[in-house]
Amino acid sequence: MPTLTVQNLPAAAAVPVPSGATLLAALHAAGLDWMHACGAKGRCTTCRLIVTSGAEALTPPTGPELRYLAAGRLLPTERLTCQARLPEGTVTGRVPEATQLPHMQYTL
Repeated sequence: MPTLTVQNLPAAAAVPVPSGATLLAALHAAGLDWMHACGAKGRCTTCRLIVTSGAEALTPPTGPELRYLAAGRLLPTERLTCQARLPEGTVTGRVPEATQLPHMQYTL
């Protein structure tokens, strides 16, 4: 099964990503709290993930992601977890400092 590893969560959380699921849905299914202010509609950038490896395994950027990239609100190394899917392979990333939740423990 495809896997998303989040480096700055305790024990570098490895999350299985079911077929067809968004990264956000997989994170929530694994019991991880993840910022998503717009309710996973692709209308904000609070659910973003800094992708450190495996970006090529993700589905192509969606319309909302392309708009945020063009507006400078999303960096080329970032993806919205509510939009990105992982059909196969492994992706590694980090929670950006700006969207870290105050009640969660993050590593360096």
